[in-house]
Amino acid sequence: MKFRTLLSLFTLTLATLGVAAHAREVAITGNDAMQYSLKEITAAPGEELTVKLTHIGKLPKAAMGHNWVLLKPMTNEQVAKFAMDALKFPPEYLPKDQSTILAHTKIVGGGESDSVSFAAPAQPGEYPFICTFPGHFAVMRGVLIVK
Repeated sequence: MKFRTLLSLFTLTLATLGVAAHAREVAITGNDAMQYSLKEITAAPGEELTVKLTHIGKLPKAAMGHNWVLLKPMTNEQVAKFAMDALKFPPEYLPKDQSTILAHTKIVGGGESDSVSFAAPAQPGEYPFICTFPGHFAVMRGVLIVK
């Protein structure tokens, strides 16, 4: 009886925090060579996901920080404009207008990690993700495919 009560309380606490107890974890690494370990994630509409970004490099975040930013569908030119706008807002490199951001982690340096939990968009499609640290979006990018 005690175990069930604790399990219910734990599940309720996670739900209150906006984290689904059944979220699928997607592990992504970033390194000192400005590379994500994954370029593509596939999810079902509304699927609960937790993206865990781990910086496996040695450099500090001031020199080689990484984040993971999921955006609404947009063209490559719009992604570039978004990333250029984000440069104006250190240290997290996220623009003031975050209406095109669906989910994001914080900037992490070598040996650090951060996670973000969210529901995949309900609308099938391709949702770009990028690192907004200065100069990284050109190579640190991928796509969440919702189908």
